[in-house]
Amino acid sequence: MAIEHFINEKITQIRVYINAVINHTLHYTELDLFVEHTMSEWTLLNVSDETPSSARERVFWHIMHELSLHSSKKFDSDLYFKSEISTCLEFFSGVGGYPIDCVGWRPLP
Repeated sequence: MAIEHFINEKITQIRVYINAVINHTLHYTELDLFVEHTMSEWTLLNVSDETPSSARERVFWHIMHELSLHSSKKFDSDLYFKSEISTCLEFFSGVGGYPIDCVGWRPLP
């Protein structure tokens, strides 16, 4: 699977997961599991370049790192976190600009 295809597929999926957690139609642990599985799948691609190939990919990795550092449960307790992630989702949808302070690098093995 090409990197660009992987990223685009995961962006579509993560948008659904995050919106479901925000709307309380999915338990936050399901999003945490999605992050774990996505990181595992990423390692199978044997990527050796940490530089994202697009702004969308950079924002994707920013979200992934934020969710890896913090449990998705933070959506209920941290308005700044929720706002930051929502801004990233708006960027993916084309209704928002590039998120401020977005630092997203590809994880390397």
